[in-house]
Amino acid sequence: MKYLCLVYSAEALLHSLPDSPKDPECHAYAEAIHASGRLLAAQALEPVSTATTVRMRNGKLSITDGPFAETKEQLAGFYLIEAKDLNEALQVAGGIPAARVGSVEVRPVRELNL
Repeated sequence: MKYLCLVYSAEALLHSLPDSPKDPECHAYAEAIHASGRLLAAQALEPVSTATTVRMRNGKLSITDGPFAETKEQLAGFYLIEAKDLNEALQVAGGIPAARVGSVEVRPVRELNL
């Protein structure tokens, strides 16, 4: 089953806390998951200031600079993994270096039959 691990962090703190992960550690963890056959994709995101939110309401397109909602933590990146069950996915998510300074939301991917 596929799981999406969404990495959230306070953008201003992500790289400034003593326990903040550095890029080489994040790359090494992604490589370890990849070597185990569980990593399908992983990417960091550009700063939230580069985000654009799109809404369609009553047939009208609304485009707003910035994230969807004002929050203390922003989506910083993701890991798309393959795991046998939620427990295995949670173990993988717990090892994501950014979990030390933020949070990781784990959600099953719903397959679309296209």
